[in-house]
Amino acid sequence: MELKIGDKAPVFEGTDQNGNTIKLSDYKGKKVILYFYPKDNTSGCTAQACNLRDNYAGLQQQGYEVIGVSTDSEKSHQGFISKYELPFTLIADTDKKIVEQYGVWQEKSMYGRKYMGTMRYTFVIDENGVIQDIITKVKTADHANQILSK
Repeated sequence: MELKIGDKAPVFEGTDQNGNTIKLSDYKGKKVILYFYPKDNTSGCTAQACNLRDNYAGLQQQGYEVIGVSTDSEKSHQGFISKYELPFTLIADTDKKIVEQYGVWQEKSMYGRKYMGTMRYTFVIDENGVIQDIITKVKTADHANQILSK
């Protein structure tokens, strides 16, 4: 099932970098930037996370909460957050439930080799849990601006 703008965001439950359970319902009444990325500590993912970090105060002023999701472990997320001083939650979706719910676990290709992986997609969800925007062509170094310019 492919998600579209106007759809109700799939309700998820995952574990953050500290082992705490995080649910979309925890953010009811808040706007959520739910961003999916392939891997901690890679160049594009680091650029994206740091851009969101650098613009975090502005995103919060607009009423947004930021949640990152990858299939990396809690320990990997802890290191990523610590190294780059990320102020937001990262979900360790090691069982791939959330990436599959959101349709971002897809076939990718690199150097002619096909494999399954996480697409770099961002879902902007309103206070009522409805998808307001889906960004599939993420500009890693200017991602906050992509979100706020809508």
